[in-house]
Amino acid sequence: MSLVLSNLTKRFDDFTAVDDINIEVPTGSMYGFLGGNGAGKTTTFRMLLGLLTPTAGNITYNDKKIDYSMTDKIGYLPEERGLHPKLQVDEQIQYLAKLKGMKKADIDKQLDFWLEEFEVPENKQKKIEKLSKGNQQKIQLIASIIHEPELIILDEPFSGLDPVNVEILKKAVKNLNESGATILFSTHRMDHVEELCEELCILNKGQQVVNGNIDDIKSDFGQKELVIEGRHDISFLKDFPGVLDFKQKRNKNVIKIAEEKYAEDIYNEIIRIGYFKRFQVMEPSLNDIFIAKVGRQYE
Repeated sequence: MSLVLSNLTKRFDDFTAVDDINIEVPTGSMYGFLGGNGAGKTTTFRMLLGLLTPTAGNITYNDKKIDYSMTDKIGYLPEERGLHPKLQVDEQIQYLAKLKGMKKADIDKQLDFWLEEFEVPENKQKKIEKLSKGNQQKIQLIASIIHEPELIILDEPFSGLDPVNVEILKKAVKNLNESGATILFSTHRMDHVEELCEELCILNKGQQVVNGNIDDIKSDFGQKELVIEGRHDISFLKDFPGVLDFKQKRNKNVIKIAEEKYAEDIYNEIIRIGYFKRFQVMEPSLNDIFIAKVGRQYE
């Protein structure tokens, strides 16, 4: 069982916002959409939710097209705030959760649980407009998950939050995933994808640059990084076969190599010089992969 996007394309007149995307999101996985502004992340989500009609291609969930009957099984956190500023938190959540078919008593119980989880129980009867941006984001997330959806779509869920609130929301997202929910979230933060996701799709100007299991992507990508620590000067390795980049900071040297096979030759070369306290082959970062695939620094 899975969410499948097949040849998904969306054009607005002459502009192609999403260009022939093909991905499969396994049920119960945490899947990241990575890309800068204008990459096509939000447009893809809006097609998933039926808010936009694809120009071409199909979207299926467990082999069925997503239609109105699926609404109560989906939770969506939009990037833009969608809360009524004049309503109290409990009024807003009661209204939105009832639209998902929940009963008042169940809503109240779940709301209390999530307010405690997010460390803001005192906000229950405060007006939305009186809350900080971070606390509004918490309420928006509660509205997205209070009905216990099996498919959760989060558009830039950690955008603009301070580090403490980011950690609180990340913990909640992890717990939802561990409870069985399939989660898709978009971000421009590579570190969030590396920490949270098993699978990802990198989008650039509407095109699918790379997708699949993150560990597999890193393993299949040729370039590796060597970290060498010691007191000996090894700057001569700049011109060594297979070395793409060499950075030196005090006793630490970070060397980018074209393939892992060059690591052995470098190791054999430096042990002749003397003792090094660290020699480690590292997988490439998502940033390295993005630059290699797209040809520019990720913003």
